[in-house]
Amino acid sequence: MKKYFITGLLVWVPLGITLWVLNLTIGTMDQTLLLLPEDWRPDRVLGMHIPGLGIILTLVVVGLTGLLMRNVLGQYIWKHWEKAMLHVPFAGSIYKGVKQVSDTLLSGSGNSFRKVLLVRYPHPHAWSLAFQTSVPGEVIDQFEDEYVAVFIPTTPSPVNGFYFFVRKADTIELDMTVDVALRSIVSMGVAADSEAGKHRAHTPNPQSS
Repeated sequence: MKKYFITGLLVWVPLGITLWVLNLTIGTMDQTLLLLPEDWRPDRVLGMHIPGLGIILTLVVVGLTGLLMRNVLGQYIWKHWEKAMLHVPFAGSIYKGVKQVSDTLLSGSGNSFRKVLLVRYPHPHAWSLAFQTSVPGEVIDQFEDEYVAVFIPTTPSPVNGFYFFVRKADTIELDMTVDVALRSIVSMGVAADSEAGKHRAHTPNPQSS
């Protein structure tokens, strides 16, 4: 009886979590319909609620925004709006930080989150996956040796984690993509790609110390 129960759980747990995430995502996107005038909302026009229509509106808004930002007028408007936004107390600081992270992850133009490292954490005899980020110039001046900034994500939620400065000589650079590393972290190593075990060491082997 126990093995049948476990088999059932293996089927329903991933399915249930997937459906929950989809329901949460669709429900959140459906909130964009509230931006429409009340007489234009699908619930009012069709006389019934159809889940997921907010996804269409979201895609249209995002697409039109991207199209607008591709011309001179859109860039001019955005430049002045963003400048005003950065001068708003507290909100400006949050916006600037979030924008730097999103630019790095989505545009691919930055150097942050481009390398996957092994660092000693949470104690000298353990190693954790980490992403190399940028070190502020003011911090670099405080070190005699070469240091790198790393973000160590938590499992299974990689959006949370720890930000450290570690000596570059104490890290190991891996020949692993960010996507593979994230997949390994989210799945707690269960869904680790076959390539995840291949790495390029620029420092001594961790077994040597």
